[in-house]
Amino acid sequence: MAESPTNRRDFLKGKSAVEALGSIGDALPAGAADPGLADCTLSLTRRAMACDFQVQLIASPHRNETEPALAALDLIDEQEDRLSVYRDSSDISLLNNAAQFGPAETDAEMFALLELCDQLHRETEGAFDTTTGPLSKAWGFYQREPRVPSDEQLAAARELVGWSHVKLDADTQTLAFDKQGIEVNFNGVGKGHALDLAAEQLGLALVDDFLMHGGRSTLVARGNRPGGQVAGWGVALRHPLRPQLVIAEFALVDQAFSTSGAATQGFVSGGERYGHILDARTGRPAVGPHSVSVIAPTGAEADALSTAFYVLGPERSRVYCEAHPGVGAAFVMPGQHANQVRLEVVHLPADRWRQVSEL
Repeated sequence: MAESPTNRRDFLKGKSAVEALGSIGDALPAGAADPGLADCTLSLTRRAMACDFQVQLIASPHRNETEPALAALDLIDEQEDRLSVYRDSSDISLLNNAAQFGPAETDAEMFALLELCDQLHRETEGAFDTTTGPLSKAWGFYQREPRVPSDEQLAAARELVGWSHVKLDADTQTLAFDKQGIEVNFNGVGKGHALDLAAEQLGLALVDDFLMHGGRSTLVARGNRPGGQVAGWGVALRHPLRPQLVIAEFALVDQAFSTSGAATQGFVSGGERYGHILDARTGRPAVGPHSVSVIAPTGAEADALSTAFYVLGPERSRVYCEAHPGVGAAFVMPGQHANQVRLEVVHLPADRWRQVSEL
């Protein structure tokens, strides 16, 4: 069960805190041993979507940024209520049920997210697909009890997967499925989408300089880091196999950053290792790099594309990036020896990143 959200009383008592970093390709503000606390005068954390969301910003002596920051975190709570397939009463669960029987009306925000999923599915050759829920259940990831399904179980799950069965009508803003059992799951894009909405709300409150993240894996940056030596916010990428080691730093200037990978998330069965990122086209866990980090204009795009690029691999991802000037990526690939990796950077300007340690 999720922890209780940080409320205003908790904040005044000093209960907002920066949690420990995870182990897989997580990003953090570059140069800060204790991210946010060293040079941001305001740092708040909220538990949502099975991870910790945090906003870091510099507080002005003439304004109260606490209320806008807490309101942004409240908005993330609301998005969990809307987007979580783990809640029967969530907007997406109700929409999935209704769309089984014909066109179901959505609101403008939800429909825009569905249209983005449709666009990214087409642009990534099907590597990004939000209908993989039945596969996640077949492989036990949904229940957090991973297993290798039988051929029959896998075939049955694959029958219920495929964005081609999703029908969107822009004129009526409705969602429908042309096959019973299809469902939309926003797990691959929900954190980024929630961060985008929260960042927009902070901007409307005239908060210009901040960094927000969800679970350290997806970040949205605006303005400049307080005390920073370069424009924007510096973000450090950890070694996926040796998390104490930072291997590269990236500068985010009004951009988003997201990392996906299976180096430490997966299971072993019959001597074979299976990652948790599923390829909807094969029905099986994708065999990809250790991790993929994507820089994109929005959190939703970065979140979704980091998963898609993991499935596509560096070369097909390079083709995507060349067609989308605002998108770049960093692949952490297996090296020649155990615990060694190599870094392959795709379509990122040389002055926006640097390698900081030997691989």
